[in-house]
Amino acid sequence: MYRNSAVPRISALLAGLLLGLLAVTTSAASTTSPELTPYEASYTASMSKGVSLNGQGVRTLTDQGNNVWLYRTDVDSFIANIDESLVFKWQDGQVIPLRYRYRLSGFLMRTREQAIDFDWQNGVAKGSYRGKSFNVELKEGTLDPLGYQLQLHQDLKAGKRDVTYHVLDKGDYDEDRFSVIDEDSLSDRGRTMNTLKAEKVRGENARRQTLMWFDPAQDYLLVRLLQVEPDGSEYELKLKDARVQD
Repeated sequence: MYRNSAVPRISALLAGLLLGLLAVTTSAASTTSPELTPYEASYTASMSKGVSLNGQGVRTLTDQGNNVWLYRTDVDSFIANIDESLVFKWQDGQVIPLRYRYRLSGFLMRTREQAIDFDWQNGVAKGSYRGKSFNVELKEGTLDPLGYQLQLHQDLKAGKRDVTYHVLDKGDYDEDRFSVIDEDSLSDRGRTMNTLKAEKVRGENARRQTLMWFDPAQDYLLVRLLQVEPDGSEYELKLKDARVQD
């Protein structure tokens, strides 16, 4: 049995993992900037250290026309449900966020919501988090909590191996850095994949570790994500299925 006081913490950790899903996209050899391809991918999530917890997340990317795209995540688990979406413009290989929405709800936890609208013409982002409004001046290259994941995927495909993003989240900016640290072989359903292993770079004394594996043979698709918490707990995502949409 779970202790009630632990449920919100577990929910937040599971949510964080499932929101680490990255896009399945393809590049066009005839252009300098990669093009996006509509897709749908599903992942399973699990938690270790004496607690069995299973969930599933579905990530979709759909073309809305005129270089405008919809990127969304739907998560369904026993204790947490997540609806997250981004309307963005794809221009010169860059994600330009336009409208971001997020909602987390679940068992024995308060519903959390965030909304951000990006007004690039006037250089300001207007939003709300947990019912409190904020206005933030936009920086060049500003990304949202969902769009940076798509940008990371595209940058890895472009050959970059160490990247930093300015991410607007909860009314403030975070600086998120990612680096490829190794090449690693993974086995899945009888198939061996030669993957790129990347890490979210944190401070020297950070005790939390986030690792990601991308498969170049599958268009740099994220095939595994592992997060190790300070108490030794491990939270893992694994690719279940992916398909390109017509």
